[in-house]
Amino acid sequence: MSWISNLSRPTVKKVGLSKDIPDNFWDRCSKCGAMLFHSEMTKSHFVCPHCEYHFRLPTHERFELLFDNSQYNLIQLPKVSEDPLHFHDVKKYTDRLKEARKKTKQEEAISVAHGTIGGKRVVMAVFNFDFMGGSMGTAVGQGIITAAKLAEIQKASLILLPASGGARMQEGILSLMQMVRTTIAVQELKKKKIPYITVLTNPTTGGVTASFAMLSDITLAEPGAIIGFAGSRVIEQTIHETLPPDFQKSEYLLNHGMIDQVVHRKDLREKLIQLLAFFN
Repeated sequence: MSWISNLSRPTVKKVGLSKDIPDNFWDRCSKCGAMLFHSEMTKSHFVCPHCEYHFRLPTHERFELLFDNSQYNLIQLPKVSEDPLHFHDVKKYTDRLKEARKKTKQEEAISVAHGTIGGKRVVMAVFNFDFMGGSMGTAVGQGIITAAKLAEIQKASLILLPASGGARMQEGILSLMQMVRTTIAVQELKKKKIPYITVLTNPTTGGVTASFAMLSDITLAEPGAIIGFAGSRVIEQTIHETLPPDFQKSEYLLNHGMIDQVVHRKDLREKLIQLLAFFN
């Protein structure tokens, strides 16, 4: 054993991080506060070994985790008008897009790839919450429509993994229109009996929940994921009632029949293999 394997991990309450320690050396668990080696988190697919809290997983790692032999082909999504409303708040919308692209190294909040899972053809779309909160604008809507059309052409199952705060406010009504467009896209797959599965990750909210995310043949969710339309605080202020504990968490929704199963990240690939074999 090396000395580092015996190193006692500090907790947030006991130790503050030194400025001399690189930012990527430790990760702090948002749930239990444990300090974890970043390399350890990478090996566990960003799941806390102490409390099983599921961190957000980078898009490329989602693909690598689920596709056979971590092999997949990214597709280039169609270009759309970037700033149709010439929106400006404290920043220009175009500037926000530039910042998000620099931060995430992605063109938009969604990536689409195709490959196989358990030998079955699959088209998969994954949201990146770090890109403007995974918000759904015209580009994201077009990405989902493109994924659905590709699944139809390939006669492949469609798997979507949303992580979103909802509609993108900078695109106004055009963003809300994506709810209708994506709903039609997945309904067309159902007419052709092409399997459609969603895996709801933390968080899945707003217009994404109110459209394609809840229309799948099978709806899975990661443990502890927040899933809903409006935020719990807004609901409480509206109905003037205190909501139950863990309201809008995936486990609560499972118990109330809104989703089909809560699946740990380490078990997700095998669960998808099982489901795809059933459909095919």
